[in-house]
Amino acid sequence: MELKLARDLIEEIPHLMAKVKEEKPLIHHITNFVVMNDTANLTLVYGALPVMAHAIEEVEEMVGIAQALILNPGTLTPSWVESMIKAGKRANELGIPIILDPVGAGATRLRTESNLRLLKELKVTVLRGNPGEIAALMGNSGLVKGVESVGKISNLEDIIYKFATSSGLIVAATGERDIISDGERIVAIDNGHSWLRTITGTGCMSTTAVAVFCAVTDDSLLGTMAGLTTFEIAAEMAAPKAIGPQSFKVALLDVLYNLTPEDVINRSKIYYLR
Repeated sequence: MELKLARDLIEEIPHLMAKVKEEKPLIHHITNFVVMNDTANLTLVYGALPVMAHAIEEVEEMVGIAQALILNPGTLTPSWVESMIKAGKRANELGIPIILDPVGAGATRLRTESNLRLLKELKVTVLRGNPGEIAALMGNSGLVKGVESVGKISNLEDIIYKFATSSGLIVAATGERDIISDGERIVAIDNGHSWLRTITGTGCMSTTAVAVFCAVTDDSLLGTMAGLTTFEIAAEMAAPKAIGPQSFKVALLDVLYNLTPEDVINRSKIYYLR
């Protein structure tokens, strides 16, 4: 079956790119030690501003001046979960979007239960994870090894749609094909490059990209697609410039910094699935 290109959504992305640079939203990260530097730099490359603050004594105050909140329990401790809950409740009071990256959900009971608690106690805007993490939060085990998704999920589209419909979230499972749903629309993104799997933290970086755009639009599905698509187009354009993983990482940020509206319009592979 031939998929329908989502031209209406694609044409909105350059407008959001300009809006990010104009408004310079502050993105509050409560994220893991592995990716802090990379996600901070990625935020700056887009034209937004990063802050990494996880102390429970200051998270409410910090989120109060931010335009988006990222919760990423990659290097998880129970005290960090408490900080996330406190920051998230303040974000909910202020109407600030929360983007949850459920790193390693399904790998251990602590990770799974902590992410389920965040989903239960907070009004999360976007859940962005790999297919194994998303499936684990729906009750399917054995699909995550460490923090990586393993194995194929044949009914992923149905899982995403069901999760989004029942939860009211934007659910985005990223991989070779990204599938995103808000419970009504379901779209696929076929951009990206295999070299994204050769460096750590690219999933977390894509979550930051989502947050940057969700900070400047009320259409969180569009914001999610804008973040993932621009990040993955940059990966496609960076790969030919690289000779290995480290040069690819450098090229990725350089390309993203110089990404043009024409690059997005001409390269985006966003399709409606239903």
